Amino acid sequence: MRSLILTLSIAAILAGVPSWAQLSAPNDAGVAMGHLHLNVTNTEALKKFWLELGGVPTKLGPLDVMKFPGVFVMLNLRPPAEPPTGGSVGSVVNHVGFKVPNVQKSLAKWKAAGLNTVPGSNPQQFFLFTPDGLLRIEILEDQTLTVPIAFHHIHYWVNEAGPGGTDSVQEIKAWYVKMFGATPGMRGTNQADDLPGVNLTFSKSPTPTVATKGRVLDHIGFEVKGLDAFRKRLEAMGVKFDRPYARGSTGNFSVLLTDPWGTSIELTEGLNRLQ
Repeated sequence: MRSLILTLSIAAILAGVPSWAQLSAPNDAGVAMGHLHLNVTNTEALKKFWLELGGVPTKLGPLDVMKFPGVFVMLNLRPPAEPPTGGSVGSVVNHVGFKVPNVQKSLAKWKAAGLNTVPGSNPQQFFLFTPDGLLRIEILEDQTLTVPIAFHHIHYWVNEAGPGGTDSVQEIKAWYVKMFGATPGMRGTNQADDLPGVNLTFSKSPTPTVATKGRVLDHIGFEVKGLDAFRKRLEAMGVKFDRPYARGSTGNFSVLLTDPWGTSIELTEGLNRLQ
């Protein structure tokens, strides 16, 4: 009887999970934030870390996935002899960000749990690093948040001059608007774009940055409604794909490209079935 009660209790908890650990509805272009694809050499340590942050575990084929409101974090296990080539710092995606209702409570909780925390520039902000020390994560406060944690932003650090020869920040901002229908704006003093489920923040890097491929944050992912037609539109605009449109072994369709600044981007359709 005790075992039955425990089983029913777990089932009741899990039944409520999809109400908050889900992706956002797409914008008019059909695009929303999808996933972060991490290269890791110790899946169990990373799962424990993301569980401590409030992630909900699931699987997608061989990948362990941690679900959060607005994003799925995918853990791609690499052999110990082939670790990630570097951290997020030094790449074009310097860090990613989440929001919590109360920064100081979260900071105290995660420090007590032994997580690697770094003070921010004000009491409503701090940074975390994953157990391997490679992924930088900003934690911000939003007292209106109705869930314990939610994905918030991807912070790009770009070189002074863009591929077009003008201001790189303005170029990358315009590129994401053109390609993905992002809404241009600001985040504080930083130039930014918004897509459902994520703010894309753009800053100039004081030192040169490198591409994301092979590093701890290998690529970011956008979930796209009507992906086949969408990728044909990108092709007509001159986008070259690193991996062609196809249906993978996990059942979802995808295509891979790299933005002009070196950010690897996977476009998927069907990933939101994990909700």
